[in-house]
Amino acid sequence: MLKNYLLAMIPIFVAIDIFGLLPIFISLTSTYTPGQNKVIVKQSTITAFIVSVSFIAIGKLVFSALGITIADFQIAGGILLLILSINDIVSPNRPTRTPSSSMGIVPLGIPLITGPAVLTTSILILDLYGLGPTLASLTLNMLLVYAVLKRAPVVVRVLGQGGTMAIGKVASILLASIGVMLVRMGIQSVIMHAGIQWK
Repeated sequence: MLKNYLLAMIPIFVAIDIFGLLPIFISLTSTYTPGQNKVIVKQSTITAFIVSVSFIAIGKLVFSALGITIADFQIAGGILLLILSINDIVSPNRPTRTPSSSMGIVPLGIPLITGPAVLTTSILILDLYGLGPTLASLTLNMLLVYAVLKRAPVVVRVLGQGGTMAIGKVASILLASIGVMLVRMGIQSVIMHAGIQWK
């Protein structure tokens, strides 16, 4: 049981890539006061958590209505994670927006914290490990995001600009590996469902 919780925790942590997000967060909030930054951090993490949980709640209903199987989603989700990770490695500069009062919602909450990678990973680990580990993983990861963003300048000073970028790159490589694994698992499920022995 504990193993499932740990296994569910890691993919979402990798998908969020909080250390890769730090330099972007600092550049977006550089003109704000510490008090305003505190509000933005809270707004962004709450938004990201609500969107993730909502997607988990309705994801399978949507799949059922559209006739999409978990194997279909594993293959599509794996390909998407692979593309996102490759794009992050090749073109690391994410788009920024003019500071505004809704910055905690867009672009920080969505799509920088909870983007396609997190949504895809969440619905997949829901099928692999169950509701309890998935919700626990999302909750713990969002609490970690809140803690790191709240102390963003300190973390960047400790790790350095190069350190945060290096961690982000490693996370992108891990995310690509998870994408390949999901594609493999999806193909395996399709073959087994067709009655062909997987070797």
